[in-house]
Amino acid sequence: MRFPPIVLTLPLSLLALAAAVHPAAAQGAAPGAASAGALDAEVARRVDAVMPKVVGWRRDIHQHPELSNRETRTAALVAKHLEALGYEVRTGVARTGVVAVLKGGRPGPVVALRADMDALPVTEQVDLPFASKVRTTYNGQDVGVMHACGHDLHVAMLMGAAEVLAGMKAQLPGTVKLIFQPAEEGPPNGEAGGAIQMIKEGALENPKPDAIFGIHVGITPAEAGALSYKPLGLMAAADFYTVTVRGRQVHGATPWAGVDPIVVASQIVTGLQTIVSRQLDLTTAPAVVTVGAFNGGIRNNIIPDSVVLLGTIRTFDPAMRKEVAMRIRRTAEQIAAASGATAVVDVQERTPVTSNDPALTERMVATLRRVAGPERVTLARPVTGAEDFGYFAEQVPGLFVFLGVRPPGSPESAFVSNHSPKFFADERAMPNGVKALVLLATDFLRQGPADATRAGRAAGAR
Repeated sequence: MRFPPIVLTLPLSLLALAAAVHPAAAQGAAPGAASAGALDAEVARRVDAVMPKVVGWRRDIHQHPELSNRETRTAALVAKHLEALGYEVRTGVARTGVVAVLKGGRPGPVVALRADMDALPVTEQVDLPFASKVRTTYNGQDVGVMHACGHDLHVAMLMGAAEVLAGMKAQLPGTVKLIFQPAEEGPPNGEAGGAIQMIKEGALENPKPDAIFGIHVGITPAEAGALSYKPLGLMAAADFYTVTVRGRQVHGATPWAGVDPIVVASQIVTGLQTIVSRQLDLTTAPAVVTVGAFNGGIRNNIIPDSVVLLGTIRTFDPAMRKEVAMRIRRTAEQIAAASGATAVVDVQERTPVTSNDPALTERMVATLRRVAGPERVTLARPVTGAEDFGYFAEQVPGLFVFLGVRPPGSPESAFVSNHSPKFFADERAMPNGVKALVLLATDFLRQGPADATRAGRAAGAR
């Protein structure tokens, strides 16, 4: 499908949106602080002014995508921009990550905003003037590289929000921390990376945020500029597992003389399907068990010695997460033993549930409605995809929000979701993304870290 060059046009200007009345959530704002209406108007004006740059950054980053832990060009672009704005910038966090701090003109809490920078080993099939032509080597294979998950928009929108916030520095009652994260899609084999590595290297320290916000484009087929959220579990925990089945190699003409691991592994694949369908109480929480790879054998007349299965587990509940892993081990080991083979199961916990702090979410919904309009802010359904923003939200109260990027007027059935070579994000969504980041930060700073937010975490909201 061919798309014409994109022109950023807004059906309703941000300045018009700014006329919306701010709810009475700004109680406790510092004396002399600008009124909510005046603040909204200023944010709208500044966002309108920065949008041409945001679109330019997005297209540049899209045309020059970089895989996980290799985001050197993107990180340099980000760091140069933030340094020019007067942020205190730290580079090289978790290899290529950038952390920046802006101290406001008055004392107050600390708020963090996060964007991920990496692209995927996907060959782009969208006919855009700025489509990626990049190719590289990934895990030993020649691959195309594409921002098929929308991280190019994430980076550009946070760069735009950074400029807006820097222009309002004197008015800010607190500190803004920006986190540009590498390797959200997972580091290459044998490397560390992502949110957990940034945390290990101090991204949430000096200063430690009182809350963290993030936005992800796509995921759902919502129209460009629409926002959706969900308290507690928004995106699933993702675990990877490997099942190594060992039999006894023999000639394919005499299977009775050996133990066929291909047949045994096939029975294990079938047995694993019963874990979700027959063994779990899905009224408590959803779960997914998928086998994604079945590797074994090299020749048509040789029964091999071993077969390796690779798969993923998706859960929303910590107890169910452990139970699924236990049942995979039990199923594989006992099916193998019944056939005279052995099975070794290795489960690696990779990404936690992306869980939105319920008290923080409740406080900030009014902000989201001011950004997109009440009719375009909806409650999201749980998504079985995973996001390592969950690591940040385990450390401090967090809110992760979806931003629609489906072209207005197009049918939902035409939307192609993230990770596809045909993923297309309508740039008309981006002004609401920038405005949401700015207002989530400024509203939180003006309101302060309410006791209810801390109480929500202490009560086990995760």
